Amino acid sequence: MSKRIEIDDERPRRRRPETDASSDRLAYILGAVLILFGLFTGAVAFTMVRSHTMNPLVGVVNYFVPSPESLFGKERIYVALYGLDYDYSSNDEPTSKDSRTDKIEIFALDFPSKVIKSVAVPRDMDAIVDGHEDKINDAYHYGGAKNSDTVVGSFMGMPKNENGGYFDRYITLRINASKEMIDAIGGLDVPVTQTINYDDNWGHLHIHFKPGLVHMSGDEAVSYARFRHDACSDPCRIQRQQQIEKLTIEKLKNDKFNDLTHIAELIAVARRNIDTNMSADEMKALAWHFRDVNTADIHSTQIPFASDKELNCCGDVLVADDAGRAKVIADFTGPYAAATPPPDAGEIASVKPADVRVDVRNGSGVAGLGAKLAAQLRKDGYVINSVGNADSFDYDTTQIRATPRTPLAGERVRSDIHLARATVTPVPLPSSSASSTLADVTVIVGRDFAASLPAAGSAAKE
Repeated sequence: MSKRIEIDDERPRRRRPETDASSDRLAYILGAVLILFGLFTGAVAFTMVRSHTMNPLVGVVNYFVPSPESLFGKERIYVALYGLDYDYSSNDEPTSKDSRTDKIEIFALDFPSKVIKSVAVPRDMDAIVDGHEDKINDAYHYGGAKNSDTVVGSFMGMPKNENGGYFDRYITLRINASKEMIDAIGGLDVPVTQTINYDDNWGHLHIHFKPGLVHMSGDEAVSYARFRHDACSDPCRIQRQQQIEKLTIEKLKNDKFNDLTHIAELIAVARRNIDTNMSADEMKALAWHFRDVNTADIHSTQIPFASDKELNCCGDVLVADDAGRAKVIADFTGPYAAATPPPDAGEIASVKPADVRVDVRNGSGVAGLGAKLAAQLRKDGYVINSVGNADSFDYDTTQIRATPRTPLAGERVRSDIHLARATVTPVPLPSSSASSTLADVTVIVGRDFAASLPAAGSAAKE
């Protein structure tokens, strides 16, 4: 006898207890991360073997990486990502025998603009599967990736490609892909905004977090993303999933594969957990082409639903919002435009700290962080105008608000405080005649700054 992990899927043929055994671990697979980075590590490993070198950078340089346009013969491809659900066997071990898809997400990779878009399809959507009404996640159960291509592509209203299918390639992710991926890069620092205490022994889910910046292992990050028993349930869970995805992408980009120290683990994760019809050359080409993708050019959405209903086969299903679905797909398949590229590093470096006045406001809720950041900036040569508290103590990430008086001053401050998730927002100059004595840049210190220090303070205020 086995027990299946499901989400709100009380099929007559597979009943579950009333506890949260329905939480789906693989609903939080890091699809974009694995496409852009996990596959790249496999390419690097292959290159290292060919060139007989232990230096991954030399391996990449020594191996010719073709352009994706030349391999695929088009400027954009659509990739289907499937994350398999799993059972617990009689020995309480996870197994993916006769799996369905807890995760269905379609990616559009646009080569000229380097824009990536994704559309998630809720696993409980009502669809036609092998001639009968069913939940869309059963398509994989009845015929694997090929059947899912037909069912999901038709449901979404995607145009067919030159091969008669809807998606150019597929990636199927097995058990523990996201957990092992996060462990391989050394975990994540996650801003937690609420107290979470939840235990589900049957579903192997134990979550205990307090507000603040929390360093999470792979298992903790996946558990955090699985949680749905808060005020807004699934919408909040989706937000946590996207938060984990973006944090992972940023860490891989900014840490340069963790300074390559974990590359062997990343390669092993990819080999254990990925099934795909992409060739090795295609993986290399995609990963190399999108290696410096701007996170502002990664867009995620999902198919909306209008109502739900009961089916004899499988209980409650979601009924798609047809107009909303058509709008999502029109944007997904239409023209793409990249966000404004980041400023040139040389221009940012040319800004002199001595010419920049800075106000520092502590919004972290951790005592002394404002003064510490002000001291760091003063040491770097900035003129500190004032130090105080922000309008609230709920800032997870540091915010930099820059006036146009000194161009790129905000970006220069961002580069000097070394906080990858800090954001720069332009603000207008006040009309007051006293504006010449006001700050050029205001830094609102978030909880992410605490993680960059050897030791954090206790509670609240400046």
